[in-house]
Amino acid sequence: MIDSTALPLLGAEPTLRADAVRNRARLLEAAARLAAEHGAAAITMETVAAAAGVGKGTVSRRFGDRNGLLRALLDHAEIQLQKAFLSGPPPLGPDADAATRLRAFGPALLRHERAHLDLYLAAEPTPDRRYQVPAKRVHHTHVAALVRALLPDADAELLAHTLLSSVDVVLVDHLVRNHGMTLERVEAGWHDLLDRLLVVERS
Repeated sequence: MIDSTALPLLGAEPTLRADAVRNRARLLEAAARLAAEHGAAAITMETVAAAAGVGKGTVSRRFGDRNGLLRALLDHAEIQLQKAFLSGPPPLGPDADAATRLRAFGPALLRHERAHLDLYLAAEPTPDRRYQVPAKRVHHTHVAALVRALLPDADAELLAHTLLSSVDVVLVDHLVRNHGMTLERVEAGWHDLLDRLLVVERS
């Protein structure tokens, strides 16, 4: 069994005053309303401030920049995904064997990000920040741990990056929109890559 307790769950924040908690919730409600009505492109620091009836500086102090605001909107859904693979039932959770969990993780991540595609694409960080996003780091740590359990002699860190790149949200959107690929085909590719990797390692 893989010990998932060492993985930090996304979304933990320092203790906030009650008024700060209310302000944060108010801003996120305004941002979610804008996203639902007009799409993620409508979310800016200015539009959220206006929708929430506060100054832009208030939004900046709470979220830093637009990317931080968009990421905060994704936190709730991301936490649900993380709970599923860190402590949930099989096939994602710790009661399943490493191979089963790894096979299930790629499709679960793929479907999760497609369900929130507009926000994920809008929140896509710049290249220098891409792999510092907390959610991506948790995903990589999890996949690397599973790879390490299955292939003790392999470079788990690098293989985890390779596997995750095959279900990257930007790549998948490109394949679906510009090459007519189905999500089922991308999922099959994840499974095929894993099967070939495990067969080569065991041969």
